Amino acid sequence: MNQATLSKMKIMRFYGMHDALKIAIETGKTDHYTVDQFIAQLIEAEWDDRENRKITRNIKNARFRYKASIENVIYNKQRNLDQTKLMRLAQGEFIDRGENILITGSTGVGKSYIATALGYQACIEGYRVMYYSTTKLFAKLKMAKAEGEYLKELSKLERQSLLILDDFGLQPLDSQSRLAFLEIIEDRHGKGSVIITSQLPVSGWYDIIGEKTIADAIMDRLVHKTYRIELGGESMRKKKATLITEKKQ
Repeated sequence: MNQATLSKMKIMRFYGMHDALKIAIETGKTDHYTVDQFIAQLIEAEWDDRENRKITRNIKNARFRYKASIENVIYNKQRNLDQTKLMRLAQGEFIDRGENILITGSTGVGKSYIATALGYQACIEGYRVMYYSTTKLFAKLKMAKAEGEYLKELSKLERQSLLILDDFGLQPLDSQSRLAFLEIIEDRHGKGSVIITSQLPVSGWYDIIGEKTIADAIMDRLVHKTYRIELGGESMRKKKATLITEKKQ
C-alpha cells in the first residue's frame, strides 16, 4: 500500500510529500507521530518543495549572467554603499510600490553585481525577474520587430515584477531603440520596477537617449519614486585580480 501511495504521489507531482513519506517509511518513523502531526509534516514538506522549485524556476527564467548574493556584498567608505539601505531594498518592498533603482559608477565598481544580487533576492522572495544587457535587449527587440514578434516581447517584459537593465549608456540610442525604451518604461510605470546600471551619471542619460521630448518623458518616469546608488572606490575586478595574484605568489 505504501508503494502504491508513493507512486500516486509522483504521478500527482507531490514530490515533497513523496520524499517525506519515503524517508519516514525507510527510517521507521511513521509510528512516531499522531495522524494530525504526520499529515502536517507531509503538507509542510510539499509546501517547502514547491517554494524551492518556484525559486529555482524564477532564477532560471531571470537569465542572470552570474550568481550574486546580498550577503557577499562588500561595504566600505570608498564604495559609498549604505548597508542598511541595501538590506532594506533586498526585502523587495520597492517592487510592491513600483519604485526604481538607478545604480551608477565607474567601470568595475560592482554595479552589475549589486543589481544581480537584488535580482536574486527578489526571485527568492517570489517576484518574477528578468535580467538583460541593455544593448542586447534593444538588439533583440529590433529582431523581434522584423519577425513580427515585437508586441509579444514587450508583453513578456511587462509581465515581470522587476526588470534589470545592465550597462545602460554604452552607446547613444538610435530612433528605434529610443522608442522601444520609452514603451518599456511607460508599460512599467507604476506597475513594475526597473533596476538600471550605468557608468554615466543620471544627468548624462538625456544625451544618451537623445531627442529631448522622448528623453524628458522617459526620465520623468524613471526618476520618479527612485532610489539612487552612486558607487565609488576602485575597480572590484582589479582588486580581485590583485588578490588572486598575491595568493599565487
